[in-house]
Amino acid sequence: MSRSGLGPAGALARTFVDSKLTPLFIVASVLLGLFALVLLPREEEPQIKVPMVDVMVAMPGASAKEVESRVSAPIERLLWEIPGVEYVYTTSQPGRSLTVVRFRVGEDVERSVVKLDAKLAANQDRIPSGVSPPLVKVRSIDDVPILALTFHGKDHDHLTLRRLAAEVASELKRIPEVSETQLIGGLRRQVRVSLDPALLASRSLGMAQVARSLRQANEQSSAGALTTDDRSVVVQTGGFFQSAEDVGAVVVGVQQGAPVYVRDVAQVSDASEEASQYVLFGKGAAKSASADESAAVTLSVAKRPGTNAIDVAAGVLAQLESVKGTLIPSSVHVTTTRHYGETSSEKSNELLFHMGVAVLSVSLLILFMLGFRESLVVAVAIPSTLALTLLVFHLTGYTLNRITLFALIFSIGILVDDAIVVVENIVRHRDLPENQGRSLREVAVRAVAEVGSPTILATLAVIAAIVPMGFVGGMMGPYMRPIPVGATAAMLFSLVVAFMVTPWAAVRLLGRGKAHGKAGHGGGGHGSADDRLTRAYRWVMSRFVGKTAWRWGFLIGVAGLLVGAMAFVPTGLVRVKMLPFDDKSELQVVLNMPEGSSLERTTRVAREIAAAVRTEPEVTDYQVYAGTAAPFNFNGLVRHYYLRSGSSVADVQVNLLPKHDR
Repeated sequence: MSRSGLGPAGALARTFVDSKLTPLFIVASVLLGLFALVLLPREEEPQIKVPMVDVMVAMPGASAKEVESRVSAPIERLLWEIPGVEYVYTTSQPGRSLTVVRFRVGEDVERSVVKLDAKLAANQDRIPSGVSPPLVKVRSIDDVPILALTFHGKDHDHLTLRRLAAEVASELKRIPEVSETQLIGGLRRQVRVSLDPALLASRSLGMAQVARSLRQANEQSSAGALTTDDRSVVVQTGGFFQSAEDVGAVVVGVQQGAPVYVRDVAQVSDASEEASQYVLFGKGAAKSASADESAAVTLSVAKRPGTNAIDVAAGVLAQLESVKGTLIPSSVHVTTTRHYGETSSEKSNELLFHMGVAVLSVSLLILFMLGFRESLVVAVAIPSTLALTLLVFHLTGYTLNRITLFALIFSIGILVDDAIVVVENIVRHRDLPENQGRSLREVAVRAVAEVGSPTILATLAVIAAIVPMGFVGGMMGPYMRPIPVGATAAMLFSLVVAFMVTPWAAVRLLGRGKAHGKAGHGGGGHGSADDRLTRAYRWVMSRFVGKTAWRWGFLIGVAGLLVGAMAFVPTGLVRVKMLPFDDKSELQVVLNMPEGSSLERTTRVAREIAAAVRTEPEVTDYQVYAGTAAPFNFNGLVRHYYLRSGSSVADVQVNLLPKHDR
């Protein structure tokens, strides 16, 4: 057979069946795949880029009704004019307005923000007097903290823990992959000036005069420069307060020629701010018999976009260990109350394990149906194809998550089809009597050429069925897109590997077979077992083709199975939802008390909920967030739970044992 009559598949097989580049291609593809596997960032979910922007406006002193009519409604109408906006909703509260703008999935984030800023800037004249300039904040899935570190200790109060956690946060910000840290809970340091009305009146002073004097004294400004001896010295006047003594030493007036200091008319104390929120830490009943809770402060850590969640979490925890004993005393305990890096690692490792199980299962099935040597030939194609598919994921900017790994597992079942067809046809041609005098190389090339066109057509048909999934709109589009991308790449690579690598491996692994005087070609598969399978197949198909009752029975059986499968949905046996279940070892109780509830009452109710939950044996620890929100997850980001504050709101964060330990 001439080269021109071989077709593209036969020509490719003839070129590489004896080429020294073929083993080099196998090794290079596997190494590139391992390289991509190491570099691919690991996350739980795909990166869904949904441009979501918060526009915050303040109108001090205005009621919620006035804010809605004068601020929220005009801004909402204005933002609807921006191209690409999918929805806009506003929340009006006394003195402030929040407008959430979400652009369509796939819109460029930076361009969307530029369009929004330009629209607001061009309509500054429509903003009523007394309204602050709009504050624009972009939100994305990377804003969700991957780590939450809770500082607690029986011998430390809210003020001390807040100051300690702030110093630790400064250390963690030095890690390049950390994008944002947030402190939740604790009390800030505050110098309190408690004025005595009687002392003020005796010195003919007013509260406004004292406040004005304090503002003027807490300033530092440049008074110019003094040049002398060829040197310039900058002269600065004033200074900022450093202690309560500095505040008490401020002169607020003069009486009978003597200065009046702040300490003469007020009590000055270096203390903490008034409590507007509480964070408490407690352990589950299985971990501690005591139900006592201690003051706590939570430090949440978010990562930069595109970075590996596992590496970022490991780096943060390593940095935390390095400051224990220096910044963090032994009396302060740090509990990791969220670790999405660990869950990402567990899920990705579990999926990788299942991918290995799938490869082994496919290899064993081929071993049982074809034979030992044939299974080795097909097994050569699997790592090369998977490795090249991983390389495609790396080059296209995907991360290693549950969807990309599912795409790989899904591809294993279809990527071996081409290699199986080629190997089976090579074995069939090898055992034909007319090919006894030909070399196995020539037989392999002829066999590949014979099935080349149908194999190409079948592969393209599968790709054509998968590709439309990549054009799904909405949020499901970018979420599911790795499946058509990965499966298409795997099918194309499997086709090339089947025509390049499989003939090369078959020539070196198959041997001459029975027709050439050998005792089989690998211990079964095309001997008596193959004859039995062939006879069984012919027996069944002859009845389907020749007997009407068999044909109708088969069609009715298939129709019944189809109807039964469709019935799973309305009967509830199969639940239909957009995203997969997210089995994390945590749960959150969101509490909204009646408007006007005091912080103490809200805290008491939240603690009662926590006390009821802690008795469950799966609970390891819990945190009570009263007056503020717990570190938010993706659901909390979409619903803006992170903006919840006030004396009537609380969250109870409960951490559970890992799934494998329950």
